[in-house]
Amino acid sequence: MSSPDPGRAPRAVALAAVFGAAFWLASPPAAIAAELVMFTRDGCPWCARFEREVAPVYALTPEGRQAPLQRVEVRPGGDSRPGLNEPVVAAPTFVLMDQGREIGRITGYLGDDAFWGLLGKMLAGMAHPVQRTSGAASITERP
Repeated sequence: MSSPDPGRAPRAVALAAVFGAAFWLASPPAAIAAELVMFTRDGCPWCARFEREVAPVYALTPEGRQAPLQRVEVRPGGDSRPGLNEPVVAAPTFVLMDQGREIGRITGYLGDDAFWGLLGKMLAGMAHPVQRTSGAASITERP
């Protein structure tokens, strides 16, 4: 019986890493195709309220896992990035994007109950809607 080649294990690990990285790079970004883009502005009191009431738990919710939150500063004079149905001029504005196109938007922030309810309606219109939690959409009910 021959002894194992000591250089074989590191080569196998290196090859596995190379093929794994190539597979990951070639995979389509479908797992995170949707995102919730929050258009914000410095000094915006409603943006600050959202950051206090919703942002700390957003990523922990089914909604946050389906559509991760991305923050973007509203450009002076409005923002008309590719994929938007119309320019964003107010802050905060939450735009649900799926595969680079706008699915829906929430202009303004009226509190966590209104936010979760409106976001749930937008997500329900997507190809793979998220299951809503039961009861009122309250920040205290989020995991």
